[in-house]
Amino acid sequence: MQEHFSNLIVFIAELRKSLRFAAISLFALTAVIFCLSTGLIGVFQEHLDEKLYFFSVAEPFLAHIKAAFFGAIYCLMPLFMHILWKALGKPFDVTGKKLFAFTAATCLLFYVGTVFCAFVTLPYGASFLLGFQSEHLKPYIAIGSFVNFVTILVLAFGVIFELPVFMVFSAQIGALSHRFYEKNRRFAVLAIAILSAMLTPTPDVVNMALMGLPLYLLYEAGILVIRLLRIDEKQAVAKTQ
Repeated sequence: MQEHFSNLIVFIAELRKSLRFAAISLFALTAVIFCLSTGLIGVFQEHLDEKLYFFSVAEPFLAHIKAAFFGAIYCLMPLFMHILWKALGKPFDVTGKKLFAFTAATCLLFYVGTVFCAFVTLPYGASFLLGFQSEHLKPYIAIGSFVNFVTILVLAFGVIFELPVFMVFSAQIGALSHRFYEKNRRFAVLAIAILSAMLTPTPDVVNMALMGLPLYLLYEAGILVIRLLRIDEKQAVAKTQ
């Protein structure tokens, strides 16, 4: 227990060193994107064959700020992942090539998840939801609500696609093994189903499967990588020495 607490203190201390730089970078890039990219809202609207409206004076301005903030987070994700993994690796002596590998894999999977959401899940979800309109029921979509909907969904997909990297890291530090993940597959499937129902834009089976199936495949990929790299065996040998 005391060891875990010490590791947490080291992690927080290392994380604090870079938080100010990350915050300044995020604020600066948000301002730059807001000033230079006036057509960013159009990127959000590409998958929506409807006009966007606003219902307050400040709503368009705030929507553009939100879009710029999302763009800044998206562009700075490699920096954020480097800061996170540097802090996570500090108490467990994960440095050098291992640190670079975790950072690169996390960034790659994040961008794969966001692209998958933008070009697969989001279009199908928006089309399904707008399919309920009728002659007497027409959509008037607020620009602020739409930007919130898109950014949260895209970022959520990016984050959950990083699952296998954190599975490998848990094995690397000796917290969990591939046997644990194999033994608890049924609970993982249940958790994935619940998560898919919560995060997908529609509750239908097709859209849930568009998120749940890739996530389960990533779960299995995490187990496979742990076994192929023999991380469990290396950790067991290290503990005996």
